[in-house]
Amino acid sequence: MVESKILLIEDDQAIVENLSAFLKEEGFEVTAADGQTKAMEILESGRPDLILLDVTLAEGNGYSACTAIKMKYDIPVIFLTALGDEFSVVTGLDMGADDYISKPFRPRELVSRMRSVLRRAGRSGGAVYVGDLKVDTEKGAVMRGGEELFLSALEYRLFLVFLNHRGKVLSRGHLLEEIWDVAGEYVNDNTLTVYIKRLRDKIERDPQNPEIIKTVRGLGYRLEA
Repeated sequence: MVESKILLIEDDQAIVENLSAFLKEEGFEVTAADGQTKAMEILESGRPDLILLDVTLAEGNGYSACTAIKMKYDIPVIFLTALGDEFSVVTGLDMGADDYISKPFRPRELVSRMRSVLRRAGRSGGAVYVGDLKVDTEKGAVMRGGEELFLSALEYRLFLVFLNHRGKVLSRGHLLEEIWDVAGEYVNDNTLTVYIKRLRDKIERDPQNPEIIKTVRGLGYRLEA
């Protein structure tokens, strides 16, 4: 999963908390605002890759906020609201919104629509965060505290396999299929064990007690979500 920065403009605190927690699990960085003024203040200090915007806000409304945002910033906006009638949808799109999702929504459908908008806008982020590690997928670099951790081509490829299946248990057979013959090397079961050890030695704070790549006895390995 590729992380992107999200600004959630929503005045329902329960939705803010639940949606923020879910999006963070999916790899997004989330900042929240309950109204137009606070949202514009946040935008002045740093620009997100995507804005999720409710129509009904504690201060101002989504339509005016969308207009104000689009006048100053080239940032994609998705309306997220209970007003799902055709007039509201058309109004939101006419205001410059890139998509419109009605509540209640399925979280994974929302994430899929978010990624689609990000791809169309060319804003898919190039950074993935795992604990205190930053993986720059555009540069092919893994960093901790601003210092690069130097991984071999096969170690990096193996790490990407875990990142792309975050939270899922991967069998040794699955891992072997994913990294087969990468970097021109033959990879067998014993070699896989060596590379997992080398990867842990480089990315784990304590390789003897790994917190990033966990062993699931009898099943395989899992990158913590």
